[in-house]
Amino acid sequence: MDVNGVGWIAALIIGGLAGWLAEMFMKSNMGIFMNIILGIVGAIVLNAILTALNIGVFGVGWFAYLITGFIGACLLIFVGRLVRR
Repeated sequence: MDVNGVGWIAALIIGGLAGWLAEMFMKSNMGIFMNIILGIVGAIVLNAILTALNIGVFGVGWFAYLITGFIGACLLIFVGRLVRR
């Protein structure tokens, strides 16, 4: 698994960090496991959205994966809040 130029172990670490940052920014209360899932899935979802819109990704590497994961995780938290209401 080579996601955005990072390996799968780095994707777990960076995804967890991105999910945690999104949790702090969106003021939600989730655990570390959910933060990792949100960061990784958020990066995948945002990459798919950007590709579908023909915009492209933010780049390759750790920092680009962190930004993509953070924005994607914020989107997922926002959509989750909309669905719960």
